[in-house]
Amino acid sequence: MSSTHLPDPVGSAATPAAAEVAYRYTKSLILDDRLPGGTMISEGEIAGQLSLSRTPVREAFLRLEAQGWLRLYPKRGALVVPVGPGEAQSVVDARLLLEIHAIQSIVDPLSRERLAERLSALVQRQREALDAGNLDAYAEHDVEFHLAVVAAGENPLLTSFYVTLRERQRRMVARSLWRDEHHALAFIDDHQRLADLVAAGATEQFEEGLRRHLHDAHLPERAAAVGGVR
Repeated sequence: MSSTHLPDPVGSAATPAAAEVAYRYTKSLILDDRLPGGTMISEGEIAGQLSLSRTPVREAFLRLEAQGWLRLYPKRGALVVPVGPGEAQSVVDARLLLEIHAIQSIVDPLSRERLAERLSALVQRQREALDAGNLDAYAEHDVEFHLAVVAAGENPLLTSFYVTLRERQRRMVARSLWRDEHHALAFIDDHQRLADLVAAGATEQFEEGLRRHLHDAHLPERAAAVGGVR
């Protein structure tokens, strides 16, 4: 096994074991749509790109298969599992349930105020990232915004589940509308409105605004079909 030091594709401070490197690297290719659904890949390809032996790559592939990202075919390689019909809708529905539940769980006005301040700070970071043309940072702050909402519900199990949902959505929106500046600005405005609704304790309005926001961002065809929101 090669001991070549590789940059961590997902930004960990420590250098993981070879199988972990292979796992994170391959998964990042899938989530960023650099390996689209339906693509066949081999252990040798990934091993060659990372200067590793096939053994850790095989371990990584088995782990990715268990998580539903790959389907392995002996002596043929691995198929990147395509996004299933209706998966985008299912992910959005699940996210709505988790984020709305979290907001409904906050009964202390001081906790709402702190969350609103945190969300507004993330909105400002998004604006700065977009102004700088840094779409990767913009996307990271988008993730942080919605994760902060769920984490405010103080349910670690639901927060952990939410992270897996975001991974699936990351894959589906790798070429999303937010890469268009007009839409990106509109989504930032959505976030600020949501932050303001949190501060006001307007739970019902938050639910309505969040539903429209997620449909616009991730189900644009459906949003258009029901008349849009802006």
